[in-house]
Amino acid sequence: MTANGNQRPPGTDEPAVPDFADALNAFMSHREDPGMLQLLTPEGALVAPPDRTPGYDPELLRALYRDMVMARGFDTEATALQRQGELGLWPPLAGQEAAQVGSAHALRADDYVFPSYREHAVAWCRGVNPLDIIKLYRGVTNGGWDPRETNFHLYTLVVGSHALHATGYAMGLAKKGSDAAAIAYFGDGATSEGDVAEAFTFAAVHSAPVVFFCQNNQWAISEPVERQLRGPLYRRADGFGFPGVQVDGNDALAVHAVTRAALEHVRAGNGPFFIEASTYRMGAHTTSDDPTRYRRPAEVEHWRARDPIVRLRTHLSHADDTAPVFFEEVEEEARKLAHRIRHDTRILPHPHRLAVFDHVYAEGHAVVDEEREQFEEYHRSFADGETE
Repeated sequence: MTANGNQRPPGTDEPAVPDFADALNAFMSHREDPGMLQLLTPEGALVAPPDRTPGYDPELLRALYRDMVMARGFDTEATALQRQGELGLWPPLAGQEAAQVGSAHALRADDYVFPSYREHAVAWCRGVNPLDIIKLYRGVTNGGWDPRETNFHLYTLVVGSHALHATGYAMGLAKKGSDAAAIAYFGDGATSEGDVAEAFTFAAVHSAPVVFFCQNNQWAISEPVERQLRGPLYRRADGFGFPGVQVDGNDALAVHAVTRAALEHVRAGNGPFFIEASTYRMGAHTTSDDPTRYRRPAEVEHWRARDPIVRLRTHLSHADDTAPVFFEEVEEEARKLAHRIRHDTRILPHPHRLAVFDHVYAEGHAVVDEEREQFEEYHRSFADGETE
């Protein structure tokens, strides 16, 4: 059986399913509602007792909470910096912290992440310097970080294209005999893209160890999710022959449990897995967007009451008796991060005008060298002779 209860095709070898996936399957099979998986209610209460909750660990929950608060602090500061003219653009993260942090904590160091352009919290969990993300949106770099250092790929602005990149990378892992996995993050709108459909096909027929993680934040810019599919998005996986599941994307504990089980599923040679994390984009699609033109205030307030950070803090405060000093220390740490980001952003140097040629190819290329020389000659033609 797979994590959503689907049978494997007849005649297919059945690899051993790890204990954690078994525990999650058992939990899901005993639920009265077979729909969206939730371990922690919006009020911060566990759906089942701790000893029957897959992956329940107060220490893990505190780590999830810390990273969610840090990510929001960074995101809030970056949004303010853009509004003040320091960044050209910013895609706000607020509201999606649980989906990103919960899933990121389920990954191993040797797993490889293929993000879209809003995965700031995943980047934080993988060890990417937030200032490197800032550089991209300030326009002083074409990439900002070395993906090999953290196994976190560069942001992808072309919607859905990186699902193919993740699939190809996962196929390579399988050919090398590695038990590492790839994960691709994208939104609800991307599920309607042809690139994503092609990625699903390739991943399925080649049993690629890749997790497709959809953050269904209810809006593809101004298009509601109802315009993507007449039904839950995770059901798209059925048509490609691999399992999918829907999880409460504002429940960090449930997201972590589902992602961990999905990764174990793909590592065991069972092929790809699709996760639909139902969450909400609290702010604008990007800072160039005005969501008040297409969203009702009541809808925003409905989701604001399901804030993932408040939910987890409520649980930790009451169920685990986490001391108030823990929350105070985390908030102070987030404030210091925001202050550092603001200071370092405003003193970022302008890049050398010739730096655009530096990373076109991994090694030198005659055509690029020729273009660089032409560009240098063009600037030398000015009276001041400056090339800086």
